[in-house]
Amino acid sequence: MTITSLAFLTPGNFADDDPYTGLEETLQLFEYGERLGYDGAWIRQRHLEHGVGSAAVFLAAAGQRTERVELGTAVIPIGYESPFRLAEDLALADVLSRGRLQIGFSTGMPHAELLGDLVYDGDWRAFDLSYGRVARVVDNLRGDYLGGPGTVIQSPGNTQRPRLQPHNPGLVDRIWYGGGSLRSARWAGENGLNLLSGNIVTGEGTDDFTTAQANLLAAYRRVRPTARVAIGRVIVPLDSADRATRTRYRDYAASRHARTLAPQGPRRTLFAPDVVGTAEQILEQLAADPVVPAVSELRLELPYEFRREEYEQILHDALHLVAPELGWRPARLEAAR
Repeated sequence: MTITSLAFLTPGNFADDDPYTGLEETLQLFEYGERLGYDGAWIRQRHLEHGVGSAAVFLAAAGQRTERVELGTAVIPIGYESPFRLAEDLALADVLSRGRLQIGFSTGMPHAELLGDLVYDGDWRAFDLSYGRVARVVDNLRGDYLGGPGTVIQSPGNTQRPRLQPHNPGLVDRIWYGGGSLRSARWAGENGLNLLSGNIVTGEGTDDFTTAQANLLAAYRRVRPTARVAIGRVIVPLDSADRATRTRYRDYAASRHARTLAPQGPRRTLFAPDVVGTAEQILEQLAADPVVPAVSELRLELPYEFRREEYEQILHDALHLVAPELGWRPARLEAAR
């Protein structure tokens, strides 16, 4: 078991009457994670909730507050997005961060019945809000010139061939797909995307979460055997938390445990249990997880609606007490060897 890349994923909570404070604390959490030595800091993109509605805007800000850490989004639901305009925003944020963006996508449009008519003119139900729309963003990020060889546009400063600007050719290799089904894993591999798999998958032929996730990773690797693959787990160490905080963590995990006992809903959604306990207990649980040894990249999925100081305690304990036992070493130490 050797984890070579350690990152965290945060929901970016804020209060309804004070969004600035929560967003600023999330930026500070990115700075804190970089100081600790994390390899990546990731944000969820959420709509109609107390969370970041535009990952590109947030990561542009995070790029100015950090210097080394990879900046990721897991995931952007493609149904809300204009493939070209989103590609422009992501390309700009990537250049401002000096090439540190890691972009995660998913299909669909949560809350579609509320937002579909606000996002689109016309019947959005007839539009492709699935894999094809993700592929269009990827194609735009490749930066191919528009029009024929002789097509040019006039700008106030020069004459140039038109394509998405700014263009960073390395960004297209840092695109991920949040796959929860065998079909999505195969599609991601066939289209050259890296694979993210979190604590939710579809139960296809099994009621066991880890079996389903292992099958998903195997389907992807049959197509792209050497590409980047990352899994996510909700990992909450108790070691340096006080008694009241420990109780809060355990109550949080208990409130979510029932959903892990059987497939949920018509899509047979399977949930991984939260990994809560002392570092020793967490390591025992991870050692029993057959998927963890199969990957080299781990994302800590931070719980929703916790406070900044609680997130910092979780990140501190996970990095110092858990990650080294999984074979992980800070990048700055590896570079010095």
